[in-house]
Amino acid sequence: MTDRQETEQLLRDLYAARVSGDIAAVYEKFSQDARFQIAGASHSTPVAVRAVGAAEYRPLLAIMIKTFKLSDEQILSLLIDGAKAAVHWRAKIFSRLTGTTVVTELVDMIEIRDGRIGSYIEFFSPH
Repeated sequence: MTDRQETEQLLRDLYAARVSGDIAAVYEKFSQDARFQIAGASHSTPVAVRAVGAAEYRPLLAIMIKTFKLSDEQILSLLIDGAKAAVHWRAKIFSRLTGTTVVTELVDMIEIRDGRIGSYIEFFSPH
């Protein structure tokens, strides 16, 4: 496989793991020293999360995956330029806290290092 094919497979596997709720599979896609950031806004509250390193991002990923169930995930566009990628995707997100489902569009800016995610920034906007 080429680097581009490997990056695309890594990302598709990441989104599949998120949708299935497989926390361990999500963890293995990230490097131990990865930067993880979420920047988004909901209807009532802006959301900003930043973590550096597995000790910080793993608990956040676990909370996200346990709290929000994804379905009908669709990658709308996937751009790969060397070690950088941008993914525009949409999913129905069910909150186990509120009991509501919201169709949400997301854009992820990702950097790959040594076959794993080294930097991940997610922007989202619920419909």
